[in-house]
Amino acid sequence: MGPSVLTAGHVNWDVTLRVDRLPEADGEATIRSQRQSGGGSAANVAAALAGLEVETGLIGSIGDDDNGLLARRDLEDAGVSLSGLRVIEGAETAVKYLLVDDAGEVSILGTDGVNEAIQPADLEPPRICAADHVHLTSQQPETAAAIAEIATAAGVTVSFDPGRRVGDREYDATVSAADILFVTEREATALAGDVIDHGDERIVVVTAGDDGAELWAPDGTYTHPGFDIDPVDTAGAGDAFAAGFLRTRLEGGDLEDALAYANACGALTAGRDGARSAPTRAEVETFLADRS
Repeated sequence: MGPSVLTAGHVNWDVTLRVDRLPEADGEATIRSQRQSGGGSAANVAAALAGLEVETGLIGSIGDDDNGLLARRDLEDAGVSLSGLRVIEGAETAVKYLLVDDAGEVSILGTDGVNEAIQPADLEPPRICAADHVHLTSQQPETAAAIAEIATAAGVTVSFDPGRRVGDREYDATVSAADILFVTEREATALAGDVIDHGDERIVVVTAGDDGAELWAPDGTYTHPGFDIDPVDTAGAGDAFAAGFLRTRLEGGDLEDALAYANACGALTAGRDGARSAPTRAEVETFLADRS
């Protein structure tokens, strides 16, 4: 049995709408196709890790509605352990509507739902302490900080991807506790200064879409240019990137190998429809072999 990863954060149901353009204010776009699948950053990373043959569990919450049932079945089919998934009676599962244009760029609308129902008092420390690694995504800041504190006290490494709304939430405690931080260029700017900088003792991975990624580590800076692909849908590419990076590091790979593997995962996901389209381990290995 390989390393085990516990992800924590949002579990959603996604409705992806392929449009001819992303509408501006007072504008209009044509819907070309529609598809539905599981979503949410924590769920996406968990499913991607399972596809990479990593034992994976999840802490999150869904409603007992039809969308919650679909989200649960989708994760079960992916091979994710759902013993830490809480089902809230009489509540609605969060739904995200993803608008994807011809260049693969994404805009997102969402309902609130109950994807942040987990509070610090609901946590089960033994479940957290039993993992080899904990990956945190967007959620209630107090809950994220509590999970990070439990994991750190038990000697479990922690990674954190704060997500698009990082500027609106107080994540300083979780960022400070993280051994690995995944951010986009925009998110890195929002967290710059006292929270993260190039002199951090942690690993900071800054993703730049089709321009690859840059990594700041205590021993220096690493870069990878990414891979040339024709983007279809960039939703979930960052989650697949994180899964690929974690899988490589947990299995003993160095930082350069982890960046290359992560970029391969992100590229393969961006070349497909839907946020839940991360590649399998065999597909990543074939992709990298063809480009070596």
